[in-house]
Amino acid sequence: MEVVEDIVIAGAGLAGLTTALGLHRLGIPSLVLESSDGLRTTGFTILTWNNAWKALDAVGVGDTLRQQHKRFQRYSVYSLVSSKISSELPLKEHEVRCLKRNLLIEALEKELPKGTIRYSSKVVSIEESGHFKLVHLANGTIIKTKVLIGCDGVNSLVAKWLGFDQPVFSGRLAIRAYVDVKGHGHEFEPDVIQFFGNGFRTGFIPCDDQTVYWYLTYTSSSHDKELEENPAKLKQFALTNLGNLPEKLKSIIENTNLDNIITSPLKYRRPWDLLWGNISKGNVCVAGDALHPMTPEIGQGGCSAFEDGVVLARCLAEAFSKPGEDEWKRIEMGLEKYARERRWRSIELICTSYIVGGIQQAGGKIINFLRDLFLNKVLVGFAFGRAGFDCGKL
Repeated sequence: MEVVEDIVIAGAGLAGLTTALGLHRLGIPSLVLESSDGLRTTGFTILTWNNAWKALDAVGVGDTLRQQHKRFQRYSVYSLVSSKISSELPLKEHEVRCLKRNLLIEALEKELPKGTIRYSSKVVSIEESGHFKLVHLANGTIIKTKVLIGCDGVNSLVAKWLGFDQPVFSGRLAIRAYVDVKGHGHEFEPDVIQFFGNGFRTGFIPCDDQTVYWYLTYTSSSHDKELEENPAKLKQFALTNLGNLPEKLKSIIENTNLDNIITSPLKYRRPWDLLWGNISKGNVCVAGDALHPMTPEIGQGGCSAFEDGVVLARCLAEAFSKPGEDEWKRIEMGLEKYARERRWRSIELICTSYIVGGIQQAGGKIINFLRDLFLNKVLVGFAFGRAGFDCGKL
């Protein structure tokens, strides 16, 4: 069976839904293909900075999400070696919140017209048919489309079609988890709390009055597979290697349900792949993790996906808003414009995240001393600086 659509988006993640909603706000329909049988909420939470809120406001869901999540007041960094604070910055001029992924995804989905997302629709191959692209699904359906947007994650099929290599392993992994504190709630202030040193990075971030998200990044070893398959060992690994934490924070780890702990390798796209590669080609492009997978140290993976969605919707709207015989050329030029706007921004974020993570997590007496003395303040400044980006309006 063959179906014809103007715009097909592969993947109902952050970039895919933001792009679809941006297009919808501009009066342009799209079809989002999601391989799973429902909305994907893996990942637990997303730390959102100023740039993310500008994008979320642009597509009209910012205020809804603000009502559900507290705004943070301080950003504090401690040493895992000495347990002393090395940097504390007020967040008066920075809107930083920790969003529950399920509430975020649901807020985006709720604003889309019914039928925009088609579930259980896994893309297995892409074929050219003149100017059109034929998108083949696992269930045998073929969708003929004028535009194909790959928002299909780190292992993107669309990115592969464009000629990108697979993202590479950074040598670091992350444990991600959350705790639901029932009844009396937790005692955390609305602050971001992070600890660096001795080869580890960890942080504790309250999402609301009942939920605390925590993470631990660590260097790869021969025990990775054993840890990955055993949440109990992941919890014990965290407790064993974070001995200098205050008891209040240790208790958060101890009280974490094993079902709420996951681990994953941290991957990134090599910057030179983006420098020389095809972000767009004809009427095909990529966005979100399919474009710029990055390590999480400056909290910009999800934020930049929102930016992608707004910029891409704006560029495509320009192409579809002018009827005429040169529509295919306008589509190609619109996607090329999107690629130009996002190329250097993506390279900047990938490089900054990788470098900041390497310094934050490094061990050794000299680096520990320098990090506690002044580097932590410099690195936090990098994170704040990258969050000042404005993707603009639709």
